[in-house]
Amino acid sequence: MFLTLGTDLAGVDAPASDFGFLLHKNPARPQAIDVTGGSAHVFYPEATDDRCTAAVLLEIDPIGLVRAGRGKATEGFTLGQYVNDRPYAASSLLAVALGKLFRTAMNGRCDARPELAARPIPLDVHVPALPCNGGAELAERLFAPLGWTVDARPVPLDPEIPAWGDSRYVDLRLTGVLRLADALNHLYVMLPVLDDAKHYWVGSDEVDKLVRAGEGWLAAHPEKDLISHRYLAHRRYLSDAALERLAEADGVELAEETTDEGSVSLAVERRTTVAGVLRELGARRIADIGCGEGALVGELLKDPMIGELIATDVSARALVAAKRRLHYDDLPDRQRDRLKFLQSSVTYADERLAGLDAVVLMEVVEHVDPPRLPALAHAVFRTARPAAVVVTTPNSEYNVRFPSLAAGTFRHPDHRFEWTRPEFGSWAAEVAARYGYTVELRPVGPEDPEVGPPTQLALFRREVTG
Repeated sequence: MFLTLGTDLAGVDAPASDFGFLLHKNPARPQAIDVTGGSAHVFYPEATDDRCTAAVLLEIDPIGLVRAGRGKATEGFTLGQYVNDRPYAASSLLAVALGKLFRTAMNGRCDARPELAARPIPLDVHVPALPCNGGAELAERLFAPLGWTVDARPVPLDPEIPAWGDSRYVDLRLTGVLRLADALNHLYVMLPVLDDAKHYWVGSDEVDKLVRAGEGWLAAHPEKDLISHRYLAHRRYLSDAALERLAEADGVELAEETTDEGSVSLAVERRTTVAGVLRELGARRIADIGCGEGALVGELLKDPMIGELIATDVSARALVAAKRRLHYDDLPDRQRDRLKFLQSSVTYADERLAGLDAVVLMEVVEHVDPPRLPALAHAVFRTARPAAVVVTTPNSEYNVRFPSLAAGTFRHPDHRFEWTRPEFGSWAAEVAARYGYTVELRPVGPEDPEVGPPTQLALFRREVTG
């Protein structure tokens, strides 16, 4: 597969050959690196003062790809592991190669020409064979809002037999005046998105990659939902996490869940509501159980009155992501002293959480298998036994107000159940009575007169005995 990236540096007081400094690749010396299933090469078909073009050639051995465990066979067609378009078409293989070849350029760093790296320059990109699941029109929708002029021409199945029509590939040409770092990040994200496939397992670490590459442009892109879903292999919980992080980083309010009446960020509203309840309680020592990537923890750290904040999750990877998101290592000593991370399961008793002012389970209980709910209640209300417990969970009755949610499906693929208001109220009342708490139910989000609020909250307060 093949890609070219060129410039004439028009309007810039520099020879076009300085493009090599920006890419950190010498035009006089072809370079190659090993990648999964093959090798990637960079060379310059032209490098003069007037015009410079860098070419990336990716050579993929289908057998090597299969041996590396990255070959993808069509169901029922084992030969598809070896006979496919991966060696010839731009895909996630090419995106990974770009990331390895031009990592420093993608970060916007060029010590030799820092002023050139920081400014938009005229660029043109050519990808002769790009799988485009959505056709040329989708390529226009994805690249045009980023400042590119898009020329995407369908490639015919066979030029000699026009009746066969077009293939799913396009010959893509992009022209525009952009920073090189932005252009490379656009390609890194969009190539696998247009292909709608990846050659490797997509896990939570891919969220970090998308957030890093999409910084400054993805949160405001009109197709951000489609881009994040495709980039993250249609794993909704990953794309939701990515969009939330992008929105916070770029100062854009995220419509995580929308209603016909307008966009409402339930993620933000939940956090602010829970933080408000904790302020109302006057809680100073708090645990966020099932903290995930630390969204609520970040909100609570803003409150100087909170003296101790414990973030727990059963996933060690989630705790690492939370630390990274909160820039834990860069926090002032006083902030780090207030915050503690613990790997812990909500269904197992953990004496380290005993005696706190408040424990929060925000969107946690619905991820627990129903037979394990009694263990959760025992661990939280009997072993930890805080002065107060705040629980939020989706109101399943409200799901009909989400146009994108198919009937009978949950809001998150990992949800084991979603309660109606009476079901949640019944569970909360039973737990409160068993463990000596009072409980108050509150809405979170706009309350629909027919189906109630999108999220429901229970505030448990420990009863004071004589």
